Amino acid sequence: MKFRTGYGFDVHRLAEGESLWIGGIQIPHTKGTVAHSDGDVLIHAICDALLGAARLGDIGSNFPDTSSEYKNMDSKILLTRTCALLRKSGYEIGNIDSTVCAQKPKLRPYIAEMEEILASVMGVVADAVSVKATTTETLGFEGREEGISAHAAVLIYKKE
Repeated sequence: MKFRTGYGFDVHRLAEGESLWIGGIQIPHTKGTVAHSDGDVLIHAICDALLGAARLGDIGSNFPDTSSEYKNMDSKILLTRTCALLRKSGYEIGNIDSTVCAQKPKLRPYIAEMEEILASVMGVVADAVSVKATTTETLGFEGREEGISAHAAVLIYKKE
């Protein structure tokens, strides 16, 4: 088997009156992400990690924010399309390890559901998806609740 790793990062500004989507679910909060699509930073980081691992570009080159096709799009659709590109190139997903950085809201109550949804969308077992959450101890843009970020590391493989 041929193994490859990938890393993805995404960040979005937070604003009142916007929806907050993380890991494929809407999280109740007073602020949400400002974005072209639904602004799901976790899914965007995972897409970038998968695309990078397979050397298929990045989320912006595959799903440009200049295209009206992706305006307000559910990021689960972007993840589905990313996985289709990955599999078309002969790769399968080994595992995903990810972290969301946000001061508020607390994400622990939603993590199991995020893992299940992400696994379902990607067509992998739930055990292959890890989602963690952390605060920045009130430091930086995440700590001031000006934005939210996510990191993702992935392992993909190709059977030879």
